Amino acid sequence: MIEYKTYEKVYNDLEEFVMTEEIMEDIPIVEMQKIQPTQTSAPPPPAMEKIKVVEDEIIIPETILESTETDQNEMVTNAEVTTGDIIEVREREEIIEDIPFVLIENPPVYPGCEGNKDQLKKCFNNKVMAFFGQHFNVNLANELGLSSGKKRLFVVFTINNKGNIADVKARGPHPILEKEVARVINLLPRLTPGKQRGIPVGVSYSIPVTFEVIK
Repeated sequence: MIEYKTYEKVYNDLEEFVMTEEIMEDIPIVEMQKIQPTQTSAPPPPAMEKIKVVEDEIIIPETILESTETDQNEMVTNAEVTTGDIIEVREREEIIEDIPFVLIENPPVYPGCEGNKDQLKKCFNNKVMAFFGQHFNVNLANELGLSSGKKRLFVVFTINNKGNIADVKARGPHPILEKEVARVINLLPRLTPGKQRGIPVGVSYSIPVTFEVIK
């Protein structure tokens, strides 16, 4: 059924209307129905597989391992070792770096020098300086126009393991003087090489040379 209501209208002087009654609306009553949950059946458990026992018909032969250890009373008779079969090989020590003249065990020997270690070193120094004084061109400094006074030259060279002069290096006030020093050192006679622990080695030697320029 549909209910319909009418309301009286009241008009005032301003031609407005006023609602005399509120609009009433009936709300239908709805009954809630209770829903029963449906019962579901659980899945059946999986079927168990049948295990069949099979007898092992393969026979594996047992392997017997023999011990390889020897007894302390057992003697080795297959090979006989004698001390004559053992050869001792002595490695020769190789010294590569040059050894300074002041540290060498057996210094190089200048021809004509004799005596012990200290005497040989002193004789070597005297012979080299004497040789240098005889062959060095002392007038070369005046020809180069150097100022008067004392001048110093430094020379370093090596007496190799064959007794020959090698690696001559000179430093002085003029390149021409350095070349003259190197020329004189290379004129030295062949020497007896120095030895370290009985092995011939290269020996480095250095000497300072002082000369005076007079004008």
